[in-house]
Amino acid sequence: MTGTYDVAIIGAGSAGLTALREVRKQTDNFVLINDGSYGTTCARVGCMPSKTLIEAAIAFHRGKALGSFGVDGAERLVVDIPAVLRRVRRLRDGFVAGMLKITDDLKDHGIAGRARFLEPQVLAVGERRVHARKIIIATGSRPVVPKEWAAFGTRMLTSDDLFEQETLPSRMAVIGMGGLGSEIAQALARLGIEVSGFDAADQIAGLSDPDVNRQAVALLRAEFAMHLGRAAEPVIEGERIRVRAGNESAVVDKVLVALGRRPNVDQMGLENLGVELDEHGVPPFDARTMQIAGLPVYIAGDANRHLPLLHEALDEGYIAGYNAPRNEPVCFERRVPLAIVFTDPGIAVVGQHYAELDRDETVIGEVDFSSQGRARMAEQNHGLLRVYADRNSGRLSGAEMCAPQGEHLAHLLALAVQRKLTVRELLRMPFYHPVLEEGLRTALRDAAGKLGGAAVPDLGYCDRLDDGAFD
Repeated sequence: MTGTYDVAIIGAGSAGLTALREVRKQTDNFVLINDGSYGTTCARVGCMPSKTLIEAAIAFHRGKALGSFGVDGAERLVVDIPAVLRRVRRLRDGFVAGMLKITDDLKDHGIAGRARFLEPQVLAVGERRVHARKIIIATGSRPVVPKEWAAFGTRMLTSDDLFEQETLPSRMAVIGMGGLGSEIAQALARLGIEVSGFDAADQIAGLSDPDVNRQAVALLRAEFAMHLGRAAEPVIEGERIRVRAGNESAVVDKVLVALGRRPNVDQMGLENLGVELDEHGVPPFDARTMQIAGLPVYIAGDANRHLPLLHEALDEGYIAGYNAPRNEPVCFERRVPLAIVFTDPGIAVVGQHYAELDRDETVIGEVDFSSQGRARMAEQNHGLLRVYADRNSGRLSGAEMCAPQGEHLAHLLALAVQRKLTVRELLRMPFYHPVLEEGLRTALRDAAGKLGGAAVPDLGYCDRLDDGAFD
């Protein structure tokens, strides 16, 4: 069997479904090829079920803290882990169903199976040959599981199967304190599970600012054991698992491996594209067009390892889907980098990381939330925010934080960086009282004081009115 199409999309995840929506606007001659279940990593096993679990943990944790507000009876609260997981799956299934509506009317436009490149414009799907003028690779990713951990079978979990568990044991280790590992470890600890976190690095959750990282590590260590700076290795002790990192170890019943995700590009025949692949098997591509090395092939989402985040996958799917039906690709400006980790307090990185800064050309403003008014009212007065600005122009370049409601502060700062605002321009916005954003103002004023020059008020000056009574 053969088929010829204007566009073939491989993969029905976030990037693939977004590309599908754009391709449909320009041609009816398309096909979506998918191997396995339809639906996105985010909705099925990623951001949506994980944040549902985190919200349950936050609710229970806040409930136990009610005594601080003068509310009695909090000590009688108990958590029902099976009920929490049932709720996670119920909501997860609803999120997945919403995504699948995009594919309801595919009919002959859908092919089930694994695609392999024979040539840049020819795919093999089983015995079928698919010819397409343009092809979009949006095959997503899967968890990285080293063989020493995979040997534990059902006692080893990843984010792909964590939420399918009917219940969870009383002791767990989390291997990898990146974004997912950090937030899930804290959530499990708050739900009453004895958690031990491990990471070979000293930094957690994508942070590179040493001061912010130090605060984040200290705050999370107050809730669960965390062993950093040495690679973890498993030791089998009968039915138990001992996880060892240097001289430190923990005995647990199950292990959650959160060591990142691997792009699903192996066994796709990408070597037949005629371009050099990197060590992960990913071909070179332009992140502004998603096109692979001038070929009639585009790659979007987790498959390209560029920015494995949901909002980036949606943008990349849009760019690929917009460009594929056209004769010449359009170059798009990408958004300011934004990464958020849903710990409490929230961890976020906006724009330039600390590690990317030219320290001699950068001023840093900071605020410690320990004495911030609104944070104290909410019993959330902990964390640190650091903003970075160019020393010469005063323009904001980025920020790192471990701060209460950090996800909202991060979005405000992302807008400021994307709009190329200076520290003093951002200080001119209104800050209501009492709000957590007043903490951001403190950090901005700290940065402004280090920019040098004459003191400038937060308010802008009026234009002259040519009237002596006012001017």
